[in-house]
Amino acid sequence: MRSAALLGAAALVLAACGAAPEDEAASTTEPTSGGAEQVDFKACMVSDEGGFDDQSFNQSGAEGLARAEDELGVTTNLVESAGAADYAPNIDALLQDDCGIIFTVGFAMGSATVEAALANPDQSFAIVDDTPDGDPATPDSFEPPPDNVKPLVYDTAQASFLAGYLAAGMTKTGTVATYGGRPFPTVTIFMDGFVDGVAKYNEDNGTSVAVLGWDKATQNGSFTGDFTDEAKGKQTTANFISQGADIILPVAGPVGKGTLAAAREADGVSVIWVDSDGYNTVPEFGDLILTSVLKQIGGATFATTEETLNGEFDPAQYIGTLENEGVGLAPFHDFEDQVPDELKAAIEDLQQQIIDGTLVVESASSPQPA
Repeated sequence: MRSAALLGAAALVLAACGAAPEDEAASTTEPTSGGAEQVDFKACMVSDEGGFDDQSFNQSGAEGLARAEDELGVTTNLVESAGAADYAPNIDALLQDDCGIIFTVGFAMGSATVEAALANPDQSFAIVDDTPDGDPATPDSFEPPPDNVKPLVYDTAQASFLAGYLAAGMTKTGTVATYGGRPFPTVTIFMDGFVDGVAKYNEDNGTSVAVLGWDKATQNGSFTGDFTDEAKGKQTTANFISQGADIILPVAGPVGKGTLAAAREADGVSVIWVDSDGYNTVPEFGDLILTSVLKQIGGATFATTEETLNGEFDPAQYIGTLENEGVGLAPFHDFEDQVPDELKAAIEDLQQQIIDGTLVVESASSPQPA
């Protein structure tokens, strides 16, 4: 599948409008382990409550900075948050550490990021998975983010649509399911796309595959309430399995490992992972992972670091899509021989239709061009 090429993407092309004049990078010192000579530039990052070992978007963001260390010679400082109370203090700590750019990861960090950016207009920021309101005091009246904050956002409904179509074509029971950690737009966008993909398969094939856990029309569904409690993910998944679901899409970071544990104990149940390729990030469960809905966060954090290092920081919003390879489906790995060729061809055709604009995948949570 064409989407498999996403795994090898070297970098993402980020939108650029009115970038600052290019400055020569700082003088180099000694080579890094990756062969690049070290430069006087530090890239910093604050995780949300999931932490950098979440096998999901925090980890993907951190991998982008690790790549920047190897290939660009920058140094890094990554700070984990145990909960929301840590967001502002962790950002404040990095403000004292001479960071060339500070990345914050997750929708929940929007207000803390904007407050820090407004108070420190000379500091460059980038936030993953949010285009935050530029005035935290008036959250109901959206203002563009400050011009020192670059949003890195993803239209994952497009890739989740393909995952839903795949799930509907692969289910043996005629029932699939999805759930989230919390009802954030960055979570429900996956669920919207997944439901629509199943509906498209039903329309194309005259089937009636059911989706448990999410009603797109009412925007109501199943949520565990956090992104850390794997036991809740396991119980939620067990409930779905008891209702006949044999393919589950958890959109809940580390909570999704509970889904994998429940699937291991069941017969004939598989999982679609999100954000990163779960086959690689949770390899002990690789034989259960049908595919993953990818967000190429690491490519975006690397490219933004490189731009800023070169004096080209640009606050223009980046939106990852199927067209620019910011989102996509991972390979089928152990399921490669089980997915029928006709289904693979249909998914490839749908992907091209989305790229061409002849098929529009809509979600209330999809990021809008600035």
